[in-house]
Amino acid sequence: MKSIISGLFIIALALNSFGQAKKPTIMVVPSDRLCISKGYSMTFDNQGSQQTLPDYKKAFQNDGDLRMVISKMSGMMADRGFPLKDLEQEMKNLANEAAEASMIASTSSGSAIAESPIDVLKRTAKADIIMDLDFEIKQMGPKKYIVFTLNGLDAYTSKNVASASGSGQPSSAATPEILLEEAVLSYMDEFNGRLMTHFTDMFANGREVKILVKTFANAGITLEDEYDLKGTTDMLSIHIEDWIAGHTVQGRFSLSDGTATMMRFEQVRIAMEIERNGKMRAQDTRMFVNELSKFLRENCQIESKVYLRGLGEAWLIVGEK
Repeated sequence: MKSIISGLFIIALALNSFGQAKKPTIMVVPSDRLCISKGYSMTFDNQGSQQTLPDYKKAFQNDGDLRMVISKMSGMMADRGFPLKDLEQEMKNLANEAAEASMIASTSSGSAIAESPIDVLKRTAKADIIMDLDFEIKQMGPKKYIVFTLNGLDAYTSKNVASASGSGQPSSAATPEILLEEAVLSYMDEFNGRLMTHFTDMFANGREVKILVKTFANAGITLEDEYDLKGTTDMLSIHIEDWIAGHTVQGRFSLSDGTATMMRFEQVRIAMEIERNGKMRAQDTRMFVNELSKFLRENCQIESKVYLRGLGEAWLIVGEK
């Protein structure tokens, strides 16, 4: 046990070594399977297709064990130097945002924003890592024990960057949160080590995001139109690609698709921080794409609209504001 705690303490110190950089934040969330299996779910219309998704508010209101287990897991991570977002509080914030989002619609078709509740949650909370926790309390005679699965998901890319699973020792007296703590502790060293590897990569090589460039149908602009920028005449798509190459960490990105009306950039590595007004500020996808929009307005006299789709993807629609 001492070696585990010592290892986690070293990891916490390593996080602090990033100096003034924004420390990645974590939010613990019950898994889809856990919520849906217990009836804590909602039906969501995703562009005509019905989806069943977890209802976190209902889960917290009706399951005391779940609430205690989530609280215990959050406390364990906080004790190890990882900043946390509180899921229950974020759900309250969502209630306010839902009213605003319901009034946002396309100016051409009247279509509402297509976004699932979990996408909204990620965007609102802005946690770097979603700790997806699944657990089940089992009975062995008079004793109980817990079986768990823990996945650390990058909220920007949804990639699994750390995972752990196992079971605890049977007990006749321990409460659910204590059963979880005893079961998880032996796996936390490796789990946190993988999180640390992911954080180190983000600070060294940039955060991975996606960018989609599109054109408004009525704007009369295509990405194949030529523009002169400081004596260099080229297609608009080339100027955009050059800008992204010059503003990503080590020029790392992938142009996975491109036409006269669309460019899809993936694995775009943006710096965790940028300097604005003489101060270092944490950078996200929206801020990065806003700078691209500013570049097009000032150098090509092209207006554009930035739409943040989830936390790790932004659209730049050129031709109109």
